[in-house]
Amino acid sequence: MTEKQKPLDKMTVKELREIAMGIPGLTGVHAMKKAELLEIIKKEKGIEEEEKAKKKVHKGKQQEFVTVADIKKKIEEIRTKLQGARESKDKKLIKIYRRRINRLKKRSRRLAGSA
Repeated sequence: MTEKQKPLDKMTVKELREIAMGIPGLTGVHAMKKAELLEIIKKEKGIEEEEKAKKKVHKGKQQEFVTVADIKKKIEEIRTKLQGARESKDKKLIKIYRRRINRLKKRSRRLAGSA
């Protein structure tokens, strides 16, 4: 498959590696990840990075956390709600709040690791 048939962003890593193998002087293609391959191929072909399309914002997903401190603050708010749910013995709410806390913790770890 060529890039005319399919946009680079939609290609699999295997297809991108095939294209990258044709670039002279490039080594270590098989160890590269998709993002690295895309960057190198676009640079080689002279394709400028287009502004990424904005993702659709779903109801309830409008708040985006920027720092780990923001996430930790939100976790504390949910923990107080979780405590109230435990006192009222509402198993459904307990489950929901525990999942939210778990997701936020994962997000904070990702943010801390990328910094």
